[in-house]
Amino acid sequence: MQITSLVTGGAGFIGSHVVNHLIEMGHRVIVLDDLSGGVIENIHSDAEFCKGSITDVFLVNGLFEAYQFDYVYHLAAYAAEGLSHFIRGFNYQNNLIGSINLINAAVNFNVKRFVFTSSIAVYGTNELPLIETQIPNPEDPYGIAKYAVEMDLRNAHEMFGLNYTIFRPHNVYGPNQNINDKYRNVVGIFMNQISKNVPLTVFGDGEQSRAFSYIDDVAPYIAESVHLKVAENEVFNIGGGIPFTVNTLASEVMKAMEAEVKLTYLEERNEVVHAYASHEKFKSIFKPVSETSLENGLAKMAFWVKSKLKNPQPVKSSKMKGNGAQFPDIEIEKNLPNSWKNNR
Repeated sequence: MQITSLVTGGAGFIGSHVVNHLIEMGHRVIVLDDLSGGVIENIHSDAEFCKGSITDVFLVNGLFEAYQFDYVYHLAAYAAEGLSHFIRGFNYQNNLIGSINLINAAVNFNVKRFVFTSSIAVYGTNELPLIETQIPNPEDPYGIAKYAVEMDLRNAHEMFGLNYTIFRPHNVYGPNQNINDKYRNVVGIFMNQISKNVPLTVFGDGEQSRAFSYIDDVAPYIAESVHLKVAENEVFNIGGGIPFTVNTLASEVMKAMEAEVKLTYLEERNEVVHAYASHEKFKSIFKPVSETSLENGLAKMAFWVKSKLKNPQPVKSSKMKGNGAQFPDIEIEKNLPNSWKNNR
């Protein structure tokens, strides 16, 4: 009997890649996405698409009843860590309450495994490298929501027997990423700015460091995790292992795009300064063959970006305004970075 899987956020960046791998693995895939950040063009032609939100309880329960999913891959989220301070209600409604709707349905309809993409944002400022045994200390509402979902999944397992696998990816980039969102995805922001021949905008002095993760080092393992018993009810850091400063990233992105622009340094914002993780637990279970270097990963993404610029698709408007416009529903203006106030 064919395996049936739900992928939330399957029209988005990481989600669309997970869908592709699941189709290759022989799963019947149903994509639930409200197209607030993703686009239909990202969805594999063999997947079944339902436009809607995880915050719609009636819709969610109806899908679970109709399809009797074996597995749920929950990737739908608005992952703007810095902006989450200023859209707290929106953040918790979409990233936490929406997730709980899915968990409730997964329990009620006897889903075999719930795969959740969390984030290393749950760690906050912690001893480096970040490791799964550390006590999370999230410093922004986005990380708080992610960690709350993790805790709820553990509770649902203990109370109802819902099995889960949690991944904590970080700074993922690659083809299908929305390069027009001004609030998140620094690689995409830089490539978009270079394509427009405008200066790269850097918060603070640019010496913050992150490890950047190419999509092919993340998505396949998320997809295959349900077939690994040893990954059941476990948490894994996943992604790139070598940290780079934002200044270094800017230089590498310019090389990949074969263009040079100036850097504009903006006021420092409230964020974790250094964040990179240990992936030893992930490697011991999934046994990846290799890791894509930053140079090679950026070259692949730059090739994709340039091909898209030659053949642009029409931009669809959305409530999320992920296509470069200002986020329309800022809840707190106090301490909002000046660069995000422009044109409001």
